[in-house]
Amino acid sequence: MSRLLPVADGPYAPPVPARELTVTAADGARIHVEVHGPEGAPAVVLAHGWCCSTAFWAAQIRELAADHRIIAYDQRGHGRSPANPAYGTEPLADDLEAVLDATLAPGERAVIAGHSMGGMTLMAAAGRPAVRDHAAAVLLCSTGSARLVASATVLPMRAGRVRTWLTRRILGSRAPLGPVTPLARRILKYGTMGPGSGPDMVEACARIVHACPSRVRHGWSQVLDLLDLDHGVRELRMPVEIVVGTADRLTPPVQARALAAALPDCVGLTELPGLGHMTPVEAPDLVSGKIRALAATYIPSARGERAVPVEESQ
Repeated sequence: MSRLLPVADGPYAPPVPARELTVTAADGARIHVEVHGPEGAPAVVLAHGWCCSTAFWAAQIRELAADHRIIAYDQRGHGRSPANPAYGTEPLADDLEAVLDATLAPGERAVIAGHSMGGMTLMAAAGRPAVRDHAAAVLLCSTGSARLVASATVLPMRAGRVRTWLTRRILGSRAPLGPVTPLARRILKYGTMGPGSGPDMVEACARIVHACPSRVRHGWSQVLDLLDLDHGVRELRMPVEIVVGTADRLTPPVQARALAAALPDCVGLTELPGLGHMTPVEAPDLVSGKIRALAATYIPSARGERAVPVEESQ
């Protein structure tokens, strides 16, 4: 693991969790989990994306933890979750299911938010019992279900086989990212963020992404290259809201619109002008507000009502 640390102050500095735990997935992978906020408060589960960590959600945790119980976890190989030789969408689904089972009471409902690969994790796990039992609503931020490399616009050239081939080589590079230099910040901003992203946003994202080990980055790039989760989208039967930036080069709006058309219960698609792929960092208040609104609408305890156990509601 890299020793590069997240930013130490400001809105993107990771808050100190109320408690931490290690969850063991079905194949023995150890998953680092953080819990923030008061016990008994409406639950929110956060799944980060490729090359990120729980630190990616710092702004959401800071805003929501006063009156929500926030559960954030590191995808395997990312952050403080050790690398594991199993790469694939099924292991991602295993990890999410293990986190939900370990942190939520039987019948407890939560809003689950996934960014990028975190959203793909939700699609992969959509048919799992834990997701069906615990997901009151879902927020998908800057994500897609298939054909990711072909649709990416990282390279400013016409879509087609040449662009796809070159994009595959760039995203799948094994080269270490190295220190966070001015050039590294410019490259990361171009590829993953909108042109109006402030220096504090870019610095926070650069530190998070550069902390991801190169072997982990490469291993998961191969999974994303071959991703086909269209079937999982149709299994997300709970209310789902989508957020995407119009300048997202990794999962452009065409991906979000395809999700909205395929979801059984899409309750909203928000396209944010000029924003890039890192929407929870680039539009922290909007993303936090979406999560809060979903909790208020779909979690009974957030409205002061008695929570109905799953078996009673079926």
